[in-house]
Amino acid sequence: MRTATRILLAAALAASAAGARAQDAAPTLQEDPRAAKFKDVERGIFVGFELGALGFMKTTAQDPNKYPYAQGGGGASGGLMVGANAGVDLGSRFALSAFFMGGSQQASVNYGAFSVYVLGLDGRFAFLSLRDRNGYERFYLYAHARAGFGRTYPAGLFGDRETYLAAGPGIEYFTHLRHFSIGLAADLAYAMKAKTGGYAIYPTVRYTF
Repeated sequence: MRTATRILLAAALAASAAGARAQDAAPTLQEDPRAAKFKDVERGIFVGFELGALGFMKTTAQDPNKYPYAQGGGGASGGLMVGANAGVDLGSRFALSAFFMGGSQQASVNYGAFSVYVLGLDGRFAFLSLRDRNGYERFYLYAHARAGFGRTYPAGLFGDRETYLAAGPGIEYFTHLRHFSIGLAADLAYAMKAKTGGYAIYPTVRYTF
């Protein structure tokens, strides 16, 4: 009986040692070069959307004969703005895009309301980035400037043809959905023909192809 037990114990030890040697000798799995590789943060051609607040510090009647009740001006105006843009990343820091913006403005009761539509170009430079725990740059702090030509309606109230300038800081976060980023921008604006300053504050959503 003792002899049989010793034989079984020796056989078990031998099998265990053989299994350990086989495990040590197992080949390392190689990465398939044909497997698709994806970037955690996409860069390239993009489209974006904006939705926020737009306002001007002063409103004057450009054609007081046409709008006699607005001769004294309407004070400050404010309202909603929506925008869209399409552009390209020039590396991880620079981006250029064309943008379209439309906004509805409400001033005093006597002055009334008017709309602004602008088409122009936007340039952006990200001067600070932060990495996530995996080492990917996902959070950016940037400065941008934009300029465009536009129209205001009704013609003769706030103006007609207008040149719009704006610049300011913004933040952007590239989500784990890869193609999507979200952000927030705050601009100081200026309407050249109306000779008044303004502001725009708007969240952003961007999709990179």
